[in-house]
Amino acid sequence: MNLRDLKYIIAVADTHHFGKAAARCFVSQPTLSGQIKKLEEELGVAIFERTNRTVKVTPIGEELLLHAHQMIEQAEAMVQLAQAHQDPMVGSLRVGAIPTLSPYLMPLILVPLKREHPQMKLVLSEETTDLLVERLHNHEIDAALLATDADDEEFEAIALFDEPFWLAHPSDHPFYLKDNITRADLDNTDLLLLAEGHCLAQQVMDFCHHPDRNVGGDMADLRAASLETLIQFVGAGFGSTLVPALAMRGSWTSGTGVVARELEFKDAHRRVSMVYRKSFPRIQALRAFANVIWQHLPNTVQPLRPDQKRK
Repeated sequence: MNLRDLKYIIAVADTHHFGKAAARCFVSQPTLSGQIKKLEEELGVAIFERTNRTVKVTPIGEELLLHAHQMIEQAEAMVQLAQAHQDPMVGSLRVGAIPTLSPYLMPLILVPLKREHPQMKLVLSEETTDLLVERLHNHEIDAALLATDADDEEFEAIALFDEPFWLAHPSDHPFYLKDNITRADLDNTDLLLLAEGHCLAQQVMDFCHHPDRNVGGDMADLRAASLETLIQFVGAGFGSTLVPALAMRGSWTSGTGVVARELEFKDAHRRVSMVYRKSFPRIQALRAFANVIWQHLPNTVQPLRPDQKRK
């Protein structure tokens, strides 16, 4: 058994296809298949169940893959540790972020990160919370920027900032004439939500104290896959929605027929944290990444930097 064989079985498990896995590993399919067969013979178990149409991981294969991911990570950690002896910021940092955060936060920090830590290579992915947590468990990413608690004994978290919610409504909405928006106002309006799988949808419902709320109005089944699409629905007059503060920097804030206003409620916010495995060996790199975020946040959010007093 060697690290190359472990990378082969991980590639097959990811792609569910021997040909695609071979291409990903830059080897021929017979070479990859032969090495995996030798590994199965060495271990005395079948890692994959093969048919003419599908490749599935066996139950024992699932357990072996968990160890394979850990062994690959530890091998990479040895390389990174050696590099860190010369420069602790050298090497790749694989970070995942939720779709309602990544497009608005990353443009603020990518240039400063490259300037301050030129040897750090940020590998960024954008997926929903459940997928990011799964990838973090599988050692496919090093950290995840989430807006929900990751209640898992395997994880630690660095609280980054509290992000207020703003109300976005059409310019001809009755809200336009109101000086103050109450929670009752929100409960009685057609509140548009993102599709299931986006944590923002649940956060909006929780904030309105209606966890099982059914969206009302003529467009009750209208849910968007992205925040930008949701704003387009608002501009078209289909309803109102709550928008995280960093998204106020988007292009939709002018010329779209949408009015945005801050909500005057103490609990009208979400907490954004960086979640990582306790076993991850490059904590210093994560703290450096967090520090760049803290240094370049706009004044529309509340940083949670340890050495900075909260407002």
